[in-house]
Amino acid sequence: MRHGKKFNHLGRKTAHRKAMLANMACSLIEHKRINTTVAKAKAIRQFVEPLITKSKSDTTHNRRIVFSYLRQKEAVTELFREVATKVADRPGGYVRIIKLGNRLGDNADMAMVELVDYNELYNPNGKKKKKSTRRRGKKSTTATPPVAVETKASEEEE
Repeated sequence: MRHGKKFNHLGRKTAHRKAMLANMACSLIEHKRINTTVAKAKAIRQFVEPLITKSKSDTTHNRRIVFSYLRQKEAVTELFREVATKVADRPGGYVRIIKLGNRLGDNADMAMVELVDYNELYNPNGKKKKKSTRRRGKKSTTATPPVAVETKASEEEE
């Protein structure tokens, strides 16, 4: 029976699960996207979104609460400095899960977890790519005289 089972235990004991989620959250904060299984991706979303919400108000109490979950000083610092400023106006939904297909070894469903505001392809308010020119440039005039010189040389040999 599944009475009282509100989250996926991921087939691990409590300490192992908490350590794994903390490490994955630190990697997500540091690299802005990670590849993992779909089940772990959904678990990491539940784990990291409340922490990002806490990072919006930079108080000592909130830093200590987030540090008790993440347990890495560098990740907490980056979360409160860079990530919190990017998501300041977003009311929630800081993490995007994109399904990638199946893993070759064991056919597990794989997904990419990324912070929404750091992907410029999907972010309409992000930086626009500069349009590149598709035309070909004009040929230079220095390329034609050597061809003419070769034809004169071939005429003289005849």
